[in-house]
Amino acid sequence: MHSGEFVDTLAGYLAIFVLIFVPALLIYLFWMVHILPEKIAERRHHPQAEAIKTLCLLSLVFGGLLWPLAWLWATSKPVLYKMAYGSDTSQPAPGGQVPPPPHERDLAAIQPVPGEH
Repeated sequence: MHSGEFVDTLAGYLAIFVLIFVPALLIYLFWMVHILPEKIAERRHHPQAEAIKTLCLLSLVFGGLLWPLAWLWATSKPVLYKMAYGSDTSQPAPGGQVPPPPHERDLAAIQPVPGEH
């Protein structure tokens, strides 16, 4: 079959592989899971995507305790935002910029009447 020296050499290489590459893979997977809510929020054009991103980073600091909150926030519909701004997404304009909220557009459309103070 196989000699004891070959098996020992193979076990040594396997141990080096496990000690170096497996922790790196686990760190990578941990990071990918923690930024998942951020990616969901960006894909859905969530209006609070920046806040969700911040919560994801805070979750890394607190050992993942905040991650479920970030996931729920990213997957939920922003009802109050829709009531206030008329849309539940922050769709970029054709030029790549996010349009101002409706109340700012309304204020910009109001022209002052000459002669009134």
